[in-house]
Amino acid sequence: MDPKAVPTEAETVDLEAIEGVVATVERTQRAKDAEGFLALFHPDALWTTAHGKVLLGLDAIAAFTRKVLPDAVWDGEVTYEVAHTRFLRPDVAAVKVRQVYHSPEGDTEGTPLYVMTRQADGRWLLHVGQNTEVRRE
Repeated sequence: MDPKAVPTEAETVDLEAIEGVVATVERTQRAKDAEGFLALFHPDALWTTAHGKVLLGLDAIAAFTRKVLPDAVWDGEVTYEVAHTRFLRPDVAAVKVRQVYHSPEGDTEGTPLYVMTRQADGRWLLHVGQNTEVRRE
């Protein structure tokens, strides 16, 4: 959405649903809940990890997530915040996310871009994701 535009009632409902998906990404990552995380994906999703691994389709995303997430080790916690949403169509949104890993050594940041699609039942699912590490000079 244009930051200066006032959202319509329908857009407000969709924005809240999109923020809910991002909040669920945060919750499932913190809990190392692979199944909860995978429930957020469209079957034909395309996902690129922060380290550049490209995963095509839910089966590949699921295999990777089930292998990596439950045993992931980190000190601290991660937060996710919707920074900007642009509706490409009423049922397709590009969502820029601010992802911060808070650790004793200091914070590091990622800047994922999610393309989300609204399903016939009204749910928003992750259809494309690209995570990029923010490097500090």
